Amino acid sequence: MNRRTPPRVGVLFGGRSGEHEVSLMSARTVMAALSEAGYEIVPMGITPNGRWLVNGDPLARLTNGAAGHENGTDPHGREDESTTHLPAPLLTGEDRLPAVDLIFPVLHGPYGEDGTVQGLLEMAGVPYIGSGVMSSAAGMDKVISKQLLGAAGLPQAPYRSFLRREWQQRPEAIVTGLEAALTYPMFVKPANLGSSVGISKAKTREQLIAAIDLACAYDRKILVEEGIAQAREIEVSVLGNDDPQASIPGEVIPCNEFYDYEAKYLDDRSQLIVPAQLEDAQIGTMQVLAVRAFRVLDCAGLARVDFLLAGDGTIYLNELNTMPGFTHASMYPRLWAASGLPLPQLVSRLVELALERYEDRQQNRIVRNL
Repeated sequence: MNRRTPPRVGVLFGGRSGEHEVSLMSARTVMAALSEAGYEIVPMGITPNGRWLVNGDPLARLTNGAAGHENGTDPHGREDESTTHLPAPLLTGEDRLPAVDLIFPVLHGPYGEDGTVQGLLEMAGVPYIGSGVMSSAAGMDKVISKQLLGAAGLPQAPYRSFLRREWQQRPEAIVTGLEAALTYPMFVKPANLGSSVGISKAKTREQLIAAIDLACAYDRKILVEEGIAQAREIEVSVLGNDDPQASIPGEVIPCNEFYDYEAKYLDDRSQLIVPAQLEDAQIGTMQVLAVRAFRVLDCAGLARVDFLLAGDGTIYLNELNTMPGFTHASMYPRLWAASGLPLPQLVSRLVELALERYEDRQQNRIVRNL
């Protein structure tokens, strides 16, 4: 692949998920940092309906446009000819994507962070920032990631999972089983979403039933976790490929009962404490566990690993996010800035890691010797 100096970076944002708006906020921050670092940027948007926008100003259109504009038509239903729409990306001819050296998929949630876009870019032979297909898919599915991390011996809170179909067929049996296995409060989550979308805290049976109904609106697989008494929410950022490094930890003190979507993005009363006030031994343990989790899922580039620190000092690994947010409220860039790596240098390092990972994949033999 012919490379420019510096590389031309395609920034992909939006997408078909409940985290579409978060992706737009992250993309704005990422593009500003790439520009400050001296990179040429090519914005690429995906509407909530899955249409790819590659001409004009996709970020402005997705941010300011009405629902009609977002799906490729004006409010009267006419096709908008000012923007190229790609129902299937990476086409040839006039509809092909602009030439780039790599892509930064600033996509959160399904159809972006779950290995789907990563697989598309792999098939196209385009370098990209972040984890590969398997790592992205495993990291997106909270149940699968818990199973893998648990098999590796990483400490986690007690949990159970089930399918939406099972809930529809035998809700009473599922509630009874959850109450037998876990204690209240319980956290109910869609298995394949982030940004706390669809997550509820249940203290009673009635709240548990309502929480499961809500989670089932977002996913076919549901995760229920036992709440940890007097838990502090601690986050650690990880950066690297085969030799990942962990940042200093930060603490989230939510304005609501837990760090839900509103507390993250809509209410500025939540506190992000960087660095977290922890004992040296606790910091070291969390950094080691974060790197171990990164390696267990074979991540690349970046990840944020979230912990729960119980009142008795026990550390639980809560989850790993393979494409953490880059909004004003996001911990990932804050933690690296506090660790000595400002945002422009951070995105530059991510570009380097993506190209490094691509070059490593190029060593793979495609056909056997005859």
